Amino acid sequence: MYEKLKQVLVEEMSINPDDIKLIGDLGFNSLELADLVVLCEEKFDIVFKDADLPGLLTVRDVVDYLEANA
Repeated sequence: MYEKLKQVLVEEMSINPDDIKLIGDLGFNSLELADLVVLCEEKFDIVFKDADLPGLLTVRDVVDYLEANA
């Protein structure tokens, strides 16, 4: 799931692949996080719960969420 998420971050959000670390902080503002959520919902056929969004701080957090809910 990490590699799939990394591909989304690189291709859709234009993030340098060298900047993506599994335990790295996403460093996203609320708009960027919303964009990532929409992309993940489309790519992985998942629906994020609004209450869970504040807990998505690292790449690992997003990967774990996707694995648990996909």
